[in-house]
Amino acid sequence: MRLLILGGTVFLGRHVIDAALARGHAVTMLNRGRHGRGLFPEVERLVGDRDGDMSALRGRAFDAVIDCTAFNPAQVERGLAALDTGAPHVVLVSSISAYGVFPPHRVFDESAPLAPGHEGYGPLKARAEEALTHALPGRHAIVRPGLIVGPHDPTGRFTYWPTRVARGGEILAPGRPERPVQVIDVRDLAAFCLTLAESRVTGSFNAVGPRMPMHALLDACVQAAPEAGARFTWLPDDLLLVLGMAPWTQLPLWLPENDPTHGGMLLGDATRAAAAGLTCRAIEDTAADTLGWALAPREPDWDASKLVATLTPAREAECLGARPVTPA
Repeated sequence: MRLLILGGTVFLGRHVIDAALARGHAVTMLNRGRHGRGLFPEVERLVGDRDGDMSALRGRAFDAVIDCTAFNPAQVERGLAALDTGAPHVVLVSSISAYGVFPPHRVFDESAPLAPGHEGYGPLKARAEEALTHALPGRHAIVRPGLIVGPHDPTGRFTYWPTRVARGGEILAPGRPERPVQVIDVRDLAAFCLTLAESRVTGSFNAVGPRMPMHALLDACVQAAPEAGARFTWLPDDLLLVLGMAPWTQLPLWLPENDPTHGGMLLGDATRAAAAGLTCRAIEDTAADTLGWALAPREPDWDASKLVATLTPAREAECLGARPVTPA
């Protein structure tokens, strides 16, 4: 299969290319050429800008496109317009954020309404989906991942947990130990996108991993660094809010369960995706591989601009000292 990857050098795209090469496909990537210049020497590299010049695609023919980088409808439209030989099957990586609102304690599937408006990450992802649906009816698939995790994650969100556990000591754990959470390993997401492109499956799919209690995710991190001597102190949602903790970023994967707009964001139903070929590896493998990558030297052109501001050791100690608690 002649496969075009939009992206391909930072996170999801590089794993899609890895999977595509392993399956024997002929791969072309298009990106701005700013990162990963030494990656994939066997892959054809085109330089283009989703917000500017996409002329490198003129006259090129592909069997399928996997779009890992579109954040708004104009980028989708510009990419399709540049494929003047006719757009093939397109797999667009969107986000569960396209739904906009996640009522607490309510599982959501692909029938959930999309976010309205044209401002902000979620609404723009929703409008990008609509642009593709309008331009390429019957020849596209939309993938809505949750939190993407694993090696080469530029945000450092999930990476916070295995690296924090590896430092050991008393660790602030957010909310209830049984609070459900979901992640999707980037390698599983990449394989799923490729499977959709190969089979030309159409429709929308929640690409989220199985729900697990937060304590299971942290236990997996302990298995990745068993010598660290980590121990967890669980602080409830209401106390964390009083302490001014920023959900999702300072403590990744923490969302107050009763939050009216995001309380249910980690309750996605992936039944349709599983039926279409999504498989998920064990969280223990993800935690171990993420820690191994995090402790290795960074690549020379590593871009730290997307790292989120997670909890600092000083702030963690301050919060742990907010009231007497019993370590779990």
